[in-house]
Amino acid sequence: MSSSLPVPRTAVPLGIADPVEQARAELKAALAAIEEKANVPRRVAKATEQRVAQARSFTRANPAAATAAVVAVAAGVGALVWALVRAYTR
Repeated sequence: MSSSLPVPRTAVPLGIADPVEQARAELKAALAAIEEKANVPRRVAKATEQRVAQARSFTRANPAAATAAVVAVAAGVGALVWALVRAYTR
Protein backbone atom coordinates (compact mmCIF):
# COMPACT_ATOMS: atom_id res chain seq x y z
CA MET A 1 0.00 0.00 0.00
CA SER A 2 2.49 2.61 -1.14
CA SER A 3 1.53 6.18 -1.79
CA SER A 4 2.87 8.45 -4.48
CA LEU A 5 3.32 11.25 -1.95
CA PRO A 6 6.69 11.49 -0.22
CA VAL A 7 6.75 10.87 3.52
CA PRO A 8 8.22 13.69 5.65
CA ARG A 9 11.33 12.88 7.69
CA THR A 10 9.38 13.24 10.92
CA ALA A 11 6.58 10.83 9.94
CA VAL A 12 6.33 7.06 10.03
CA PRO A 13 5.35 5.42 6.72
CA LEU A 14 2.12 3.43 6.72
CA GLY A 15 1.93 -0.27 5.96
CA ILE A 16 4.98 -1.57 7.82
CA ALA A 17 4.06 -5.08 9.01
CA ASP A 18 7.29 -6.09 10.75
CA PRO A 19 7.35 -4.82 14.37
CA VAL A 20 11.13 -4.35 14.29
CA GLU A 21 10.95 -2.28 11.11
CA GLN A 22 8.03 -0.32 12.64
CA ALA A 23 10.09 0.42 15.76
CA ARG A 24 13.07 1.50 13.65
CA ALA A 25 10.88 3.78 11.55
CA GLU A 26 9.35 5.32 14.69
CA LEU A 27 12.79 5.85 16.24
CA LYS A 28 14.10 7.42 13.03
CA ALA A 29 11.07 9.74 12.87
CA ALA A 30 11.43 10.69 16.55
CA LEU A 31 15.12 11.49 16.16
CA ALA A 32 14.40 13.57 13.06
CA ALA A 33 11.69 15.49 14.95
CA ILE A 34 14.09 16.15 17.85
CA GLU A 35 16.73 17.35 15.40
CA GLU A 36 14.24 19.67 13.69
CA LYS A 37 13.11 21.16 16.99
CA ALA A 38 16.55 21.44 18.60
CA ASN A 39 18.40 22.89 15.61
CA VAL A 40 18.04 26.53 16.65
CA PRO A 41 20.54 28.00 14.14
CA ARG A 42 18.64 26.42 11.25
CA ARG A 43 15.31 27.68 12.61
CA VAL A 44 16.73 31.19 13.06
CA ALA A 45 18.16 31.17 9.53
CA LYS A 46 14.82 30.01 8.11
CA ALA A 47 12.91 32.71 10.00
CA THR A 48 15.43 35.34 8.89
CA GLU A 49 15.07 34.30 5.26
CA GLN A 50 11.28 34.56 5.54
CA ARG A 51 11.48 38.05 7.10
CA VAL A 52 13.92 39.25 4.44
CA ALA A 53 11.59 37.96 1.72
CA GLN A 54 8.65 39.74 3.37
CA ALA A 55 10.64 42.99 3.62
CA ARG A 56 11.68 42.77 -0.03
CA SER A 57 8.12 42.18 -1.21
CA PHE A 58 6.90 45.07 0.96
CA THR A 59 9.62 47.31 -0.49
CA ARG A 60 8.62 46.37 -4.05
CA ALA A 61 4.94 47.03 -3.32
CA ASN A 62 5.39 50.24 -1.27
CA PRO A 63 8.77 51.91 -1.89
CA ALA A 64 7.73 55.19 -0.26
CA ALA A 65 6.47 53.49 2.89
CA ALA A 66 9.61 51.36 3.09
CA THR A 67 11.79 54.46 2.78
CA ALA A 68 9.77 56.22 5.49
CA ALA A 69 10.13 53.18 7.76
CA VAL A 70 13.90 53.10 7.27
CA VAL A 71 14.18 56.83 8.00
CA ALA A 72 12.01 56.47 11.12
CA VAL A 73 14.06 53.54 12.44
CA ALA A 74 17.32 55.41 11.75
CA ALA A 75 16.01 58.49 13.55
CA GLY A 76 14.93 56.36 16.51
CA VAL A 77 18.30 54.64 16.76
CA GLY A 78 20.08 58.00 16.45
CA ALA A 79 17.95 59.50 19.20
CA LEU A 80 18.57 56.50 21.45
CA VAL A 81 22.35 56.67 20.92
CA TRP A 82 22.30 60.43 21.52
CA ALA A 83 20.34 59.97 24.77
CA LEU A 84 22.68 57.22 25.99
CA VAL A 85 25.81 59.27 25.22
CA ARG A 86 24.31 62.33 26.84
CA ALA A 87 23.37 60.38 29.98
CA TYR A 88 26.85 58.82 30.13
CA THR A 89 28.70 62.12 29.80
CA ARG A 90 26.73 63.86 32.54
